[in-house]
Amino acid sequence: KKAPVIVIIQEIFGLHEHIQDVCRRFAKLGFYAVAPNLYQRQGDATKAPMSSIMADIVSKVPDAQVMSDIDSLMDWVGKQKQADAKKAGITGFCWGGRVVWLACAHGTRFKAGAAWYGRLDGNRTALTPTQPLDIATKLKAPVLGLYGAKDGGIPQTQIDAMKAVLPKTGISGEFVVYPEAGHGFHADYRPSYRADDAADGVKRLVAHFAKNGVKA
Repeated sequence: KKAPVIVIIQEIFGLHEHIQDVCRRFAKLGFYAVAPNLYQRQGDATKAPMSSIMADIVSKVPDAQVMSDIDSLMDWVGKQKQADAKKAGITGFCWGGRVVWLACAHGTRFKAGAAWYGRLDGNRTALTPTQPLDIATKLKAPVLGLYGAKDGGIPQTQIDAMKAVLPKTGISGEFVVYPEAGHGFHADYRPSYRADDAADGVKRLVAHFAKNGVKA
């Protein structure tokens, strides 16, 4: 059938088995779910040692390339008979959470986004010239931010700064900050996993998408 679309953006660790499984989970919920390999040109993070993933792969991935690849992906999705590309949402985890914010400001492909513990601020480089806080006023789709209060890499001050900007966009968005969660609380293959918070996040994501026209 013409199923609503959900694009799943990988963690920093690449398109590994966990993200593939997350893709299958959303498909079982009724979405046309697709997870692109956004490190394809730079290397296979699923086979690289942790010590080199950031230095040798992730640091070489340009934001412009990522946005272009997502555009190309959506062009392809639009040709699939099973998918309704006019009803599309995007979600991502960790590295992919940041990408969600950028993608929802980049164009009008998505009706909603859900960012799982994606960095909101950070170093600006030639390949990553803007951060979510820089483009918050340019959002074209509402983003649900799912974050952990005990995430050492994303301080509450960043979340508060984004919350202060969102009302100026004219786009409704919201944050859910789980008091006992740290980074990676959705990743059920890691010690950081918190089952109740992860399940609640998925429930909220589905409701957020449905509210904005991406209903499975």
